[in-house]
Amino acid sequence: MNLFLETDNDPNTIAFVSEQNDRSDRQFRTPEFAADRDQLKAMIEREDRLIVPTRRGRWLFDFHRSKDNPLGIWRRLPADQEPRHDAAWETVFDFDAFCLSEGKRWIYSGAITSPYEPTRVMMILSDGGSDQLRLVEFDTEAKRIVEGGFDTPPARAHASWISPDEIAYFGSIDEFSATRSGWPRVGRVLKRGVDPKDAPILFQAGMDDVYGAASFIDPLFWGGKPDEAKIEFFTVGHEIGKASVHIRNTSGDIVRLDLPVESDSDFNHTHALWRAKTDERYPTGTLVLQDFHPFGEEPLTNARVLFSPKDGQSVSQFILLKSWAVFIVSDRMVPKLFLVDLTKTDPSAQELALPAELQTVSFRQLDADLTLGEEVLTVVGQGFLLPATAYRLDLTRHDMPLDLVPIGTSPAYFDADGMVSELFEAVSEDGTKVPYHIVLPKHWTKGELPVLMYGYGGFGVSLSPVYSGAFGLWLNQGGAFVQAYIRGGGELGPDWHTVAKGSGRHKAFEDFVAVARDLVARGFTKPSRIACNGGSNGGLLTAVMATRYPNDFGAVWTSVPVIDMSRFHVFPAGRAWMDEYGNPDVADELNAMLTYSPLHQVKPKSEISYPAIYIESSTNDDRVHPSHARRFAKRLIDAGHEPFFREYGSGGHGGAGDTTEMAERRAMGYSFLRQTIMKG
Repeated sequence: MNLFLETDNDPNTIAFVSEQNDRSDRQFRTPEFAADRDQLKAMIEREDRLIVPTRRGRWLFDFHRSKDNPLGIWRRLPADQEPRHDAAWETVFDFDAFCLSEGKRWIYSGAITSPYEPTRVMMILSDGGSDQLRLVEFDTEAKRIVEGGFDTPPARAHASWISPDEIAYFGSIDEFSATRSGWPRVGRVLKRGVDPKDAPILFQAGMDDVYGAASFIDPLFWGGKPDEAKIEFFTVGHEIGKASVHIRNTSGDIVRLDLPVESDSDFNHTHALWRAKTDERYPTGTLVLQDFHPFGEEPLTNARVLFSPKDGQSVSQFILLKSWAVFIVSDRMVPKLFLVDLTKTDPSAQELALPAELQTVSFRQLDADLTLGEEVLTVVGQGFLLPATAYRLDLTRHDMPLDLVPIGTSPAYFDADGMVSELFEAVSEDGTKVPYHIVLPKHWTKGELPVLMYGYGGFGVSLSPVYSGAFGLWLNQGGAFVQAYIRGGGELGPDWHTVAKGSGRHKAFEDFVAVARDLVARGFTKPSRIACNGGSNGGLLTAVMATRYPNDFGAVWTSVPVIDMSRFHVFPAGRAWMDEYGNPDVADELNAMLTYSPLHQVKPKSEISYPAIYIESSTNDDRVHPSHARRFAKRLIDAGHEPFFREYGSGGHGGAGDTTEMAERRAMGYSFLRQTIMKG
């Protein structure tokens, strides 16, 4: 079905994309679109936003986009100063100027900090927002790219520091170095000035695995002596969410640690912390602490349960510091924060009270690397109608009371007075209760409320409430926002995910439409006033809503979607999804997927009327190829329907770009909604 659209440079593909883009632009680039775009752009560029900095040495660092720097600047401030927006920030690197000098669009995607010299980093630069990453060595003290330093070719890649002069580089630089999914499998010991292809091999995952990785804990971490051996970890990702962890023992051999393949884990020099994703050893979702002896005959001993979830509970985040374990539990969508003092003989989890109004809590280390850093966390709490507040949690002392100290709050991006956020449950087809949040505008009419539903429901990804000016813009225009926590996600624990894998995928779809129907049953709205949006796997979800449940929605906005369940695996990245969806080369699994594959479920207009459909994609999306979106649009058109389609020339899978480009994408979607569910 229209396979020519899989070839980006086919003249027919170019013509189709151009024609459809022009049609969508004519329809949606209205004066109201321009006003939304400008407001969204101004929000991204706000100078008075909440700053959550990262510390490296004697400096605090912040990445900031502004009107003058739409691609952003990296800036620094002395670490003893308060990181306010009006502080005397000093520009370290100007990405707009750099891209201009290079004649190429690079998107800042983070930095890998040297544990030996925290002001020395490898900047991660994405090629136009794609998964092709270039690693460039940068000296933040001198504010310059290191001459003769590391500078790797664009590829799917990651790295970690082995020593001040070596990195473990995993890059899909050729066919040998990549897995079947296109992600890096071969790690090399790379020195400055050496071509990665010529660097000696450190570790290899299998060709049929999804990825390989390595990390290290240097003796500096625990105050050891220079001649002590570092702890070397090697990870093999067998599937998304399934991995085995290995270490190098005293004999120099790489041996696997005795952990379940289906578990998440973190390590320091004395302990291992892991969460069970199946009931292989402990009940699913259990958080387990073990003593870690990296150079002993039995590396993992003395297992004890830190947290065993009850119904509706899940561990949403955890970390091992030097002498603390910290984790967050979502208790029926309410966050709770726990601390474990590892200096105690028999450590147990102690809850640290959170402000009751917080709907979401997360944390991050203050220091970019903990080796020479301190045990200080920045905790961020927020809600749909509650601007984010940052708190400092100082864990450097074990003899002092622990407290969350507020250090900054985001400005309000919209007036939430009179708006309401509520948590409800819908009942899915099999009787499962599915939680969802609804955020109501100030004024609305019962039964006529325009609702934008958002969902994902795959790969164990958990959604949570966030404070967003973009949502606020929608609320201010009279719309409601709904976030559905459907199966396939991880909001209620690992089982919430696994039950919707493979042949159980239909449960995610049934959950989502159950939420839509619950909104109607509660009297909020009617189907013609409900729109849904999601991206990637969420794009599959929303496309299925259009083809399977057309009478339950008035509009469908699907972004960078997975559409053809018979061919997603012909593109390398898609091969990593077979554990989630099924293998199209296995007849029974293919047949199961074809029952919902949006491309295969399109029916002629003479048989069915679909809700209004807007399909959004990126030309350089190398995770979900844009042909999924193109072929869906073409299939609908050939069947007599009139979808809208917009393919952006850059941005990759995540829609990255400058401030105008990011604002335009959202504003186009809002323009589509204004002309559909807002009209009644």
